[in-house]
Amino acid sequence: MKRYKFKISGLDCASCANELEESLKKIDIIQNVTINFMTEKLIFECFEEEKEEALENIRRVIKKEEPDVEIKEV
Repeated sequence: MKRYKFKISGLDCASCANELEESLKKIDIIQNVTINFMTEKLIFECFEEEKEEALENIRRVIKKEEPDVEIKEV
C-alpha cells in the first residue's frame, strides 16, 4: 500500500468534510481515508497499480456529493 496526499478545496464546513470522508470509506480499493477540513488535505492509501481507479472512484463520489470540491495531488 502506498499513501497519497491531495489538496481538497471547496468544502463549506467540517460536517461536509466528515460526510464526504464517510462516503469515501465505502470505496473498497482504498484504505485509511481521512479528510482534514482545516488543512484542506485528503489522504488515502491504496495499491500503486490501483491508484487511477481509486482516483476515478473518489472523483465520482465527490462530484455526486460535493460538486464544487476539487482535488489536486500534493
